[in-house]
Amino acid sequence: MNSTFVNEVMNKDVLTLDKSVSLQETAEHMKKLSIGCVIVTENDNPVGIITERDFVTKIAAEGRPLFTEIKEVMSSPVITIDSEETIWEASELMKEKLIHKLPVTDNGNIVGIITTSDIVRISSVGSDSEMRRICDQILLRMKDK
Repeated sequence: MNSTFVNEVMNKDVLTLDKSVSLQETAEHMKKLSIGCVIVTENDNPVGIITERDFVTKIAAEGRPLFTEIKEVMSSPVITIDSEETIWEASELMKEKLIHKLPVTDNGNIVGIITTSDIVRISSVGSDSEMRRICDQILLRMKDK
């Protein structure tokens, strides 16, 4: 049976911004690109992630000024998954860590991002045989435990 891999489903368009960028500028980039998160970097190395949810729970709810640097509200360290892992592994990691956006790495470099929406989309769109194949993967994993 074939598995569906993260690199087949991930979005390759990932925005990275330096940790010193303001919340205002970050929000402007996110709006312009219609994206739900940004990878925060320091010297071009990923050190955190900031999501739409962070804008609600850590910024608006706490009344932070928009000139605050994103390093003040980012989640860190960045939890990632290798591009060669399966969708099942990504789902398990997201469930375990209670996250909805998972940066994807290849040789230590961020090459994409996979979200819970991506996983739902691959599970619900397409042929019944694709859905059956994914369900078979889940059932096989359950038998192994």
